[in-house]
Amino acid sequence: MTKIDLSGPWKFAYSQVPPVQEHRRLIDLETAGLTTNPCTVPGNFELDLCANGIFDGDPLVGTNIVALRKYETYHVWYGRTFQCSRQSPDRAVLVFEGIDCIADIYLNGECIGSTDNMLIAHEFDVTDRILEANEILVHIKPVAEQAAKYPYPPSVYTQPHLVDSTYIRKAPHSYGWDIMPRALSSGLWRPVRLELRQPERLEWTYLANATLSKDLTKAELMLSYRTSTTRSETDTMEIVVAGRCGDSEISARKTLIFQAGHLSVSVQNPVLWWPRGRGDANLYDVTVSLLKNGVTIDTKSFKHGIRSAILNRTSTTDAQGAGEFCFIINHERVFVKGTNWVPMDAYHSRDVARIPAALALVEDIGCNMIRCWGGNVYENDLFFEMCDESGIMVWQDFAMACAMYPQDQEFCDRLAVEARSVIRRLRQHACLVVWAGDNECDESFMGSPMHMDPNKNVLTRKVLPEVLQDEDPFRPYLPSSPFIDHEVFAQGMSVAPEIHLWGVRHNYKDNYYKHTASHFVSEVGFHGCPSPESLEKFLSKDSLWPYTDNAEWILHSTSPIPGIDLFDYRVELMARQIVTLFGVVPDNLNDFSFANQVCQAEALKTIIEMFRSQKWRRTGVLWWNIIDGWPQFSDAVVDYYYGKKLAYDFIKRIQYPVCLAISEAKDEGLHLVASNDSRHNVSISYQVRDIASGDVISAGDTVAPADDSTPLDSIAGRSDEQGMYEIAWSCDGVDYTNHYLYGSGTQNVEAYRTWLLAIYNKE
Repeated sequence: MTKIDLSGPWKFAYSQVPPVQEHRRLIDLETAGLTTNPCTVPGNFELDLCANGIFDGDPLVGTNIVALRKYETYHVWYGRTFQCSRQSPDRAVLVFEGIDCIADIYLNGECIGSTDNMLIAHEFDVTDRILEANEILVHIKPVAEQAAKYPYPPSVYTQPHLVDSTYIRKAPHSYGWDIMPRALSSGLWRPVRLELRQPERLEWTYLANATLSKDLTKAELMLSYRTSTTRSETDTMEIVVAGRCGDSEISARKTLIFQAGHLSVSVQNPVLWWPRGRGDANLYDVTVSLLKNGVTIDTKSFKHGIRSAILNRTSTTDAQGAGEFCFIINHERVFVKGTNWVPMDAYHSRDVARIPAALALVEDIGCNMIRCWGGNVYENDLFFEMCDESGIMVWQDFAMACAMYPQDQEFCDRLAVEARSVIRRLRQHACLVVWAGDNECDESFMGSPMHMDPNKNVLTRKVLPEVLQDEDPFRPYLPSSPFIDHEVFAQGMSVAPEIHLWGVRHNYKDNYYKHTASHFVSEVGFHGCPSPESLEKFLSKDSLWPYTDNAEWILHSTSPIPGIDLFDYRVELMARQIVTLFGVVPDNLNDFSFANQVCQAEALKTIIEMFRSQKWRRTGVLWWNIIDGWPQFSDAVVDYYYGKKLAYDFIKRIQYPVCLAISEAKDEGLHLVASNDSRHNVSISYQVRDIASGDVISAGDTVAPADDSTPLDSIAGRSDEQGMYEIAWSCDGVDYTNHYLYGSGTQNVEAYRTWLLAIYNKE
């Protein structure tokens, strides 16, 4: 197959009013009096306006994002010319990897198709339309026009500013979220190309892990394939699969009887793909070949990881832990230390450039899983390739969030097309260990004024499961996160084994966190103010301080529509967090930022430690979140400009494979616990010291059992005093440090700073 890259230089034009007569060529735009401007594809309309000086300023700075809202209702055209010399009988297919969103596509003045989904690629067969000299014109219409065509019955329910998002297949966050601005962009946000496909070819292949023996010595794989062939009765067609990882080989072949089918592949003593921290993320280099009369006529090459993935879950649990929610990889339980993955950028043409640095943070901080949140786009292939290679498991939501979406047949059909496209693109990746139907839509059903049973949601109980059964029956599937099945709906969220732990956002030591019955938390977070250095990059000078009655702080907190109180409370939330821990709000930006970062760092540290110290009663935490997608005050531990907050360092220390922490039990007692996530027993030497007095509280040498958490010592509470314990341990020749903040009531922020420096500055 020959690919002609059509990304790069394009032209664009725009109009506030719809055209009286449809423009089909670039010359039509000029005839209509529209100005064409240079641009680059992939790109976004707003970024093109900025690059041409039509909009002055960075969209992410100050209140500029608000000023760009007027362009939501504009019609936009993108066009370019290109040359093509093709050899018949190749099929010519025009591929748009991402069009945002409602668009008509013209080739040489003829409409070749339309799109209504930002989230998937679109293909158009132009075999009979392609010339040597060609011109493409894409007319992108404002989503508001399309959204206004739908009925919005009472059963379609969400937050007021998201209503028009429910029928449109566009990244939900772009309508405005508590973590992202309202940026209803448009454009060709992923690459464009022309593919010249030979008539006899492999249309698609999927090598799946069918079974893995309990002793890990034998794997059964299944290659599914669809070919296009033009053979005669005397021709022999074969399909061959060959792969290698180190000394291990995959090999099988089959004579084609029909154009589609399956090929079973047995692998003895396979080299397995393991999650990060459990072993190497081994990948086979695999080639599938289509042979005609012994001659190879087409191939597909890819990486394949042999592994099994099971999600062991029960409908409910209770305070005693009579339930389960645990990932089983290669027949071994895996404790999850992970994070949520939100949009990399408000303008998605810039996503792919940020992926390597963001994933480097995920690896460095010690995560073994990423949850791709349902308010986002489906991430670029590079993301999944890098997760394959690094052993980071991926939990993938389908792109629905915090709403009761339409249930009519037309919407069901559109979602099925989207799901099939996404599943086929991503299913080959070993890192992908679970599909989830949506983010918090079950909670939207149950929490709506109608108090509807989410098990009646046909999208996640019928449409998605049926497509998954067709395209990827080998992976676990959750209808929603959190999933509210019939039992949970009848009894309430307190019995759900997997939850989003958002509640008492100002006090991380509240019993709300300590007394949760859940086994697995797939969202939990705490606000942390960026550093003053980062704030200076996105706030105007006059808006840096004070935080009160500050429109830019509110907008970047994120309350996406000024004048409408959506998430305005989040600025004051940061102040409440500081008051709860330290008693008083600082009177300057530097101290405010530090104090609030301490609140976030201590909160996330405490929650993760609680779950690790109760392994296997608890089975994992996916904290919110690794990095911001735009400059803001948020729960992210790294800001948009890659500035690490204090929480980053704290989390990294407690996500080491072997970690010592002081855990607060329900009886308010303190317990020193060793958590070992490795697959072998580890000898450790440890010491707990009061940093102010220098007194050694506990010390010893012990063995931390493999893959378990072990109480080492009970420590007397110090509720009448305030201070910090230094927790030091060594194992395998490496020294580690953690700390525990003790005492009731409010702490002294300067004393805290002194203790922290005394513990960590010596490293």
